[in-house]
Amino acid sequence: MRAFLYRVYRALAALVRWSRRTFTPAGTLALAALVLTGVFGIDTTQSTAYRLFAFLAVLLAVALVGARFARGRFAVRRELPRLVSAGEPFTYRLVLANRGARPARALSIIDDLHEDAPALAQFSGRWRVPTYRRWQALAARNRAGRVDVHAWAALAPGAVVELPMQGRALRRGRLRFTGVSIGCDEPLGLARGIVRVPLEASLTVLPQRYRLPPVHLPGGRRLQQGGVALASSVGDSEEFIGLRDYRPGDMLQRVHWKSFARTGRPVVREYQDEYFERHALVLDTFAGAGDDAAFEEAVAVAASFACTIDTQECLLDLMFVGTEAHTYTAGRGLLSAGSLLEVLAGVRRCEDQPFRVLAEALRARAGGMTGCICVLVGWDRDRADLVDALRARGAAVRVLCVAAARPAAAPSWVTHLVPGRIQEGLAAL
Repeated sequence: MRAFLYRVYRALAALVRWSRRTFTPAGTLALAALVLTGVFGIDTTQSTAYRLFAFLAVLLAVALVGARFARGRFAVRRELPRLVSAGEPFTYRLVLANRGARPARALSIIDDLHEDAPALAQFSGRWRVPTYRRWQALAARNRAGRVDVHAWAALAPGAVVELPMQGRALRRGRLRFTGVSIGCDEPLGLARGIVRVPLEASLTVLPQRYRLPPVHLPGGRRLQQGGVALASSVGDSEEFIGLRDYRPGDMLQRVHWKSFARTGRPVVREYQDEYFERHALVLDTFAGAGDDAAFEEAVAVAASFACTIDTQECLLDLMFVGTEAHTYTAGRGLLSAGSLLEVLAGVRRCEDQPFRVLAEALRARAGGMTGCICVLVGWDRDRADLVDALRARGAAVRVLCVAAARPAAAPSWVTHLVPGRIQEGLAAL
């Protein structure tokens, strides 16, 4: 039953989408009148509505035939920005050229976005009889963005025009364009002849960000073994400052053999240990299947901290778990805050790794960590043990828990953020 309804609703959604594109507002009104007269004119002996039904049917049929001959030939080029932000409007340009031999009039330009139809498992859910309204709600939830339809009065043969397009990305990730549909009204003004120009492209959508109060990260500078070089690589490299004479106890690996051969006395390379602040921004990706809203808000909170924290004099490690533990470091000549936002744009829930993978990665870096901001999507024994372990190693920890209801076991110092009211919660930090 569910599979049958799934196929019916999917076909119905495709039919509605086709009718909205094919018929103009006047044509939609005529189509609605056709349906009404068809209902009231079933009994031809009791009503004359069937005559109006026949007239409208012929009129719409003529309009559909005329729409096929109203199609033109076009070439399209799209100029997209490199990055946009979720929930914010953006603009870009379409360059449209008329390659036909006659003028194109009353154009409707529709930029097609890739649409992910709800999966059968997502559609079924816990409802006994899934309705079409639920299908529409799921389709709206899966929609990555929308682009406004642009109208253009006329385009002469061979003419080229630049069209400013307005769009809005609804969620982070990749906004994929599949092509451009150009509709030309037929003479009656009831239907459009649609020409689709395949034109694939994609756009990176950064996570939504919230305004934060001035962020004070507690803690002082710590010795960073290996200096900044170790922030993005593995090894024992340190900051080289010069050469000096050998002293008893110096490692032979640091002997500068060229200088030894030239001077006749042992000379070693001298390095300087560096002290600076290093903070961790931890994103909890271990959200349940029903916690999509909380997880998306957690990503937005992490993005807000990533673009607010000043990394000119400190390092910021963004840590989360995907297929494995990932760490991206910004500051002091490494990645920028914008690069961290691009990373967060592609973060997904972790479904095949245990929470201890994140805990082990954090404990391995706790020695050089000044402070830690943990953005969690719940509170349990594993998360509490991790926070206690970080505190035991001297790191200043700030915990933010994004959940619909405050976890009963969460201590009072854990900041609770409610999805949909994140800005209010962050303003109180």
